[in-house]
Amino acid sequence: MPDPQPPARTFSIRQLCLEFTCTPRALRFYEDKGLLSPARNGQNRVYSYRDRARLQLILGGKRLGLALAEIREILDLYEINDGGALQAAETLRKFRERIVDLEQRKIEIARQIEELQIGCAAMERRLAEAGAEHAPSPRPSPRRPSNRAH
Repeated sequence: MPDPQPPARTFSIRQLCLEFTCTPRALRFYEDKGLLSPARNGQNRVYSYRDRARLQLILGGKRLGLALAEIREILDLYEINDGGALQAAETLRKFRERIVDLEQRKIEIARQIEELQIGCAAMERRLAEAGAEHAPSPRPSPRRPSNRAH
C-alpha cells in the first residue's frame, strides 16, 4: 500500500543561500540565535518548508529594519493555534512602530540636508567674496553605503 503522504520537501543550505541571496554564515548565525532549526543528516543541515518560510520572514524583517529580537517575537507567535491572528496583530504593531521611527528619521534627515545646503551656500559666497571663484570646485568624496543598523 503506497504512503498517502509524500515526503516533505527539504532544502540544503546551498539551495536556500542561492534562492535568498544570503551566505551559509548568515543561516548558521540565525540557527545559533534559535531563529532556524534545521534537521541534520550527518554533518549536513536539512531545512524544511517551515525553516524556509522562517528565513523568508527573517530576511524580510531585516529589510524593514526590524531587530532580530523583534523578528523572533513575531516568529514565536506562529506556534500559537489562533490562525495567525496574534502573529498578525504583533506584526502590525511592530510595522506601525517602524513607520513612526522612519518618519522621525525622515524629518531629521530633511533638517540635516537643509543645514548642509545652507552651509554650502555660505561657503560658496565666502569663496566668491575671497576671489576664489576660479578655484576648482570641491567634489563630494565617494562613500560606500553604510551597513549600520539604526
